Amino acid sequence: MIGIIGAMDEEVAGLKAEMEVEETLDAAAMIFVKGKLMRKDVVVVRSGIGKVNAGICAQILVDRFGVDTLINTGIAGSLDADIDIGDIVISTDAVQHDMDATRFGYEMGQIPRLETFSFRADEKLVEAAVAANQEANPEIHTFTGRVLSGDQFVADQDVKDRLVRLYGGKCTEMEGAAIAQAAYLNHVSYVIIRAISDKADNSAVVDYPTFERQAIAHSVKLVCNLIARI
Repeated sequence: MIGIIGAMDEEVAGLKAEMEVEETLDAAAMIFVKGKLMRKDVVVVRSGIGKVNAGICAQILVDRFGVDTLINTGIAGSLDADIDIGDIVISTDAVQHDMDATRFGYEMGQIPRLETFSFRADEKLVEAAVAANQEANPEIHTFTGRVLSGDQFVADQDVKDRLVRLYGGKCTEMEGAAIAQAAYLNHVSYVIIRAISDKADNSAVVDYPTFERQAIAHSVKLVCNLIARI
């Protein structure tokens, strides 16, 4: 079973429209839609914004639906000058950039008492997602790399520079690393797919409303193509 998580209604509406819906479940203020997508068994859900919502959502998918693959789709801010608005970033790993336990000897971003600094995405899912985007959205570029997550909408150049310096991430958003942590703890596979909607700097407020719809459309086409490959 494949679980597909988007933070906002806009990020999952297109996927739901492509589904053969079998049933819905309301839990933790989230509506889980189970059915067929590209002839595969899936559950699609809007988690809500932020790491807590995302982590709760992922755990419900594992516990109640027996999901063994988690796909997080949505939009993000670019942290790399080569990654333009509309391009796609696919996670190699994920880090929670707002975790700070350095006072106890941990690296910035590392969660205390876990044996890993970052949460590695499933390599086969990453490869499949890259191929899926190249086929589904040939007009845009595909990048792989570290996804940074925190309960913060990054729209300041100084913050962006700090994230790049500390973590070397490709993009920043607010849910993916929490889903990655849930996947790690439950021993299930995951991948994060993010369409770039802004540059995560002082232009973010201008760019975000303009390019959000385009970015989501790219994500929907990519995810449908990826599901067919799994």
